[in-house]
Amino acid sequence: MALPNTQSYYAVQNPTYQRAMRNILSITQGFPCTITTTFDGVNPGNHQYLTGLIVRLVIPDGFGMSEANYLLAPITVTSPTTFTMPIDTTNFTPFAIPARQPGNYATPAQSVPTGEINSILTESTQNVLTPVGPEQSS
Repeated sequence: MALPNTQSYYAVQNPTYQRAMRNILSITQGFPCTITTTFDGVNPGNHQYLTGLIVRLVIPDGFGMSEANYLLAPITVTSPTTFTMPIDTTNFTPFAIPARQPGNYATPAQSVPTGEINSILTESTQNVLTPVGPEQSS
């Protein structure tokens, strides 16, 4: 028997490209806010993030906390499945994964890495850019 929120939840646990987006299980109301990540929509899942990564929140309609949709900030990792962001969500609507019903939602709420604090660069795992020197520039 499938769990109620698992049909639309899928994230590769060890993707080729790091750091990967992670599905969101919960977001607290407070400052800073605490985000718990998940792979299946029911249990916490390891995000593999490091402190200093800049993450954007993507929260589709139906999950509440629409005020946090597309906000981004550097994170502080507090456990393998949670991190905090310096965003004050105290007065935002509560976050909740909606009950799974046909047509209810197609995309889970996600944390999407967008960069990192450039003085740290701890998240860089492989530089895939082609070097450009003075002789190669146009």
